[in-house]
Amino acid sequence: MHQLVGRLNSLDPQAGQTLRIVSYFDVLITRGAGLDGLLRGAAVLSGTVAGAEIRGRVTRRDPDGHPVTDEAGHRRHSSRRSHGDWTVWLERNGEPEPDDEMIVERLALGVELLDARRSPERGLDAIVDQARSVAERTALLAKRRIDPATPVRVLATTADAPEISGAPSAIVPTRYGLLRATLDLSGTISSPPEPVGFGTRVRADRAPESWEAALVALRLTDASTPAVDSADLGAMLLLAQTYDPEHPHEDVHALARLDQRSADVLRTLVEADSVRSAAAELGMHHSTVQARHEALSQTLGYDPRSNVGRMRYIAAALLLRLTDPVTAAGPGSPGDGYRAAAGPCRDHLPAGRLD
Repeated sequence: MHQLVGRLNSLDPQAGQTLRIVSYFDVLITRGAGLDGLLRGAAVLSGTVAGAEIRGRVTRRDPDGHPVTDEAGHRRHSSRRSHGDWTVWLERNGEPEPDDEMIVERLALGVELLDARRSPERGLDAIVDQARSVAERTALLAKRRIDPATPVRVLATTADAPEISGAPSAIVPTRYGLLRATLDLSGTISSPPEPVGFGTRVRADRAPESWEAALVALRLTDASTPAVDSADLGAMLLLAQTYDPEHPHEDVHALARLDQRSADVLRTLVEADSVRSAAAELGMHHSTVQARHEALSQTLGYDPRSNVGRMRYIAAALLLRLTDPVTAAGPGSPGDGYRAAAGPCRDHLPAGRLD
């Protein structure tokens, strides 16, 4: 993540700063930080007092991590978020700083998660947690008056996506950062906020299976396909679910190391009926594309136009989408073919193969 932030800072300083804030809070939450830890983090990042009011109790921290007990009413709240029984804010007398909104947003997500954990019957993070026993999940479902055998589907959206009216949801830490899990009990949620990944339909006591499938689907979304249903992936879903993104296969490394132009040529070669038709689509001379084909075959270690080669390419392209770009590209490698590092990218997927 530090390498990724560094790369983004060199290309877009504001994008790099935004990712740093997101990463900072994700680490705090993953490590089990409480309210004081979240407020200290927000205060350090913003350089001003951060506060929260939960069920009438106010807690404030300054950038040095010390509690603030003076009267807060006269201080101007540069940014704030409210949700149910709690409110969080930053205190400034002057104009808001550029990062204030993002800091308060991530602070609010952390507080929402803490609130759900204190009242598990109100949150879903335990119900979709594979580490919880079936008995625990069944007990939590009972508190919601949900029969364990009820067919359900879990939806995955970004953490800052709005909640869906009438559908229980919770912020959940994942390997991809904080995301929102929404439980679809009726099967009628047709227009959720996008991007969205739809999980498989399962019994309620097997909700973690649907959640894992929803995470895969969410990673396969992009601007042209903002909603992906895991049920449409077929057997490819099994491949994705057994994949360890922290230890990418060499086929994944090979794709990640390609520059963008080579990635485009490779995708076209896989999709085209012939090298000649690929050359026509790319607007390149046939002999040039033929030479590129041979060079790519040597780089990849297989012929991407053979039947087995196409299967290897499609599988690697899918798994690349589930892999941290820094891990996939490897230290010191360009990784330009996976330049959209901060979010999902479909550049390596042949059109129409998975949707």
